[in-house]
Order: sequence, then C-alpha cells, then structure tokens
Amino acid sequence: MKVGGQHFRTIWLNPANEQVVQLIDQRFLPHRFVIEEVSTVAQMAIAIREMHVRGAGLIGASAGYGMYLAAIEAAGSPAVAGFDQHLANAAAQLKATRPTAVNLAWAVERQLTNIAKGKSEPDWHKTVQRKVALALATAKEIAAEDEEHCRMIGQHGLSFIEQIARKRDGKPVNVLTHCNAGWLAFVDYGSALAPVYAAHDRGLPVHVWVDETRPRNQGSKLTAWELGQHGVPHTIIADSSGGHLMQRGDVDLVIVGSDRTTRAGDVANKIGTYLKALAAQDNEIPFYVALPSSSFDWTIRDGSEIPIEERGAEEVKRADGWRDGQMLEVSVAPEGSPAANFGFDVTPRRLVTGLITERGVCKADEKSILELFPEHVS
Repeated sequence: MKVGGQHFRTIWLNPANEQVVQLIDQRFLPHRFVIEEVSTVAQMAIAIREMHVRGAGLIGASAGYGMYLAAIEAAGSPAVAGFDQHLANAAAQLKATRPTAVNLAWAVERQLTNIAKGKSEPDWHKTVQRKVALALATAKEIAAEDEEHCRMIGQHGLSFIEQIARKRDGKPVNVLTHCNAGWLAFVDYGSALAPVYAAHDRGLPVHVWVDETRPRNQGSKLTAWELGQHGVPHTIIADSSGGHLMQRGDVDLVIVGSDRTTRAGDVANKIGTYLKALAAQDNEIPFYVALPSSSFDWTIRDGSEIPIEERGAEEVKRADGWRDGQMLEVSVAPEGSPAANFGFDVTPRRLVTGLITERGVCKADEKSILELFPEHVS
C-alpha cells in the first residue's frame, strides 16, 4: 500500500544492510510516520510485545525475521550445540511476547524446521553460513506468502461487495469493521480490509464504518489512517455505535480479521468482536471473517481452548494523544480503581457467515474448512 504516494510494506530488510530489519513503528501513527531499525532478537521481542508491530500476519512475519536475526547472533557460537541452543532460547523469547496470535508460534516453528535442514560440514563456518541463509530465505518466504495470501483474500472477498453494490443503485456499500485488519496488520493488503481496497480500486462506491476499538484505538488511529492514505471514504464511530447503525439499515456487511481461528471455525479477534457478531445476527447482516491460513490453529476445535491475552490495566485507565508535536498520556479513570484489560474475545462459529481465505470462501465449520485445506485432515 502507499504512504504519501510511496509504496511500503510494514516490514522489510534494510537495502543497505540485510542484517538490519526495518519496520513501521505503529505507536506513533497517525501523527508521525516512524521507521524503526531492529538488529537483535531482544529488540524484535520488544517490538512485538510493546506493539510497535501488531496484527496476526505482521506478528508472524516479525517473528520470522526475529529468528533470522537469532541465526546471525548464533553464528558466533563455537559449535553446533551452541548455535542450536541460541536458536531455542530466541524461539522461547519470541513465543512469550504475545499468546493469542497463532501466527507467531507458526512462524517460529517454521524457521526452526527449515534452519535444521542445513547440513553440518567439517568447516563450521560453512555450516553457519548455510543455516543463516536458510533463516533469511524462510523469513522472506513468510513475508511474501503473507502479502500474496492477503491479496487473494481481497479478490475472494470482492465478490460480496460487488453483489451488494449491484443492489444499491450507485449508493455506497457500507462495511463495518472492528480493530485494524488492514495492511498495517499484515505485510501488505490486509485481511478484512483487502476486499474493501479491491472494491475501491475497482471503482465501486464503498464506505467503511471504523470502530475506534478501545482501549488502544487501533481503529481510529490505524484503520482510519490507512483508509485515508488510500482515499477510501470512512467514518470513525464509538465502539458501541455498531448495533445502532445496523438497526437503522446503515450497515450492509461486517468484515473482521482473526488472530486465531480453530479448525472448527471459532474465531478469536480483538475484544468487542463478539458483540458485533451478535448485533449482526440480530439484524440479519452478513458477518465475515477474513484470515490467511496461517491464522488457523489446526490443533484445537473449540474456542474455549484459545489463550486470551490480558494486558496491563494502564491501557484502560489512560489514553494518549498528540499535542504541539508531542505524544502525551493522560489519566481517564480514578487512580484507585482496578481495571481488567482482555485483549481478545471468541466469536462462536454459529455467528460467522463465512471465512474468507486465500483459497476461497467457506462456512465456519470443520468440514468446510478442511475441504479448502485437505492437508490438515487428521
């Protein structure tokens, strides 16, 4: 996607030094566009944990690049055992950063598997070079796949917007989304917003209702910013406004993303998604979840098994904003009051109209999912 007319991915290698990863530090958006340079596993772990990067696909890509940086660091080990131990430690460090998005562990395990294919030779330096090269290739593959899968999600989801547009007689198709599942949450294109971008680029009239998404306001900060950069008409709304708009007939379609979806179709996404699904069902509005296959957890069936991240209370009790060129934080709650901060909730499959993946659209049930992904039949 483009920022100020220039194409950007969310994460990439420094063209002048491939041992440095560059990423968009999303903490400063929408007020400042900051590019951060990361050159160690510890720095990447901080970037993931403290949400310099966020979103299922981007977390996975960041973990992939983090393991590449780990391989570079491990190259200083005097023997294979030291190299492997350093990688194992780095893998554990990255996995511990955020528990809900399954893409993180998926990317780490993919790296460990591929790096292990590097055969040992009598010359230790050649062995190390081969393993580092495998880590680099795998990191690039993970990022490229994420980008392509999101592009395909956009093409498959476009048909729903086209169908509605034909009935609207030139009036905009109103799409409601929650949190940020645009290109900022992935390497490029996004999941939930990919069909919106595809429709807009096709010339279809489309308008997005953007939930502010408390407590970190990923909607009002990130979704609104990237839609504005692309020229897509949109309106920011309070999180509790969605049901009202649905009752008035002002929402044609709901599309959200997913941080982890079970093999049977239960969906974990940003806290508040479940309430939107309930409102959509009550008002007979289609509720779709867009996700690449890397966001499926093939090991579980029931949403109750998904770990739900609980973040610090300060995110609920405080808010940040921009004034006179500085980021300021203010208190919005009594200091003595406790606060609970659940990062995600689970939307049961019965409330999901369908899943939009890179291979096509399916119902949110195990049979339909496995028809698209038969390699996971067990």
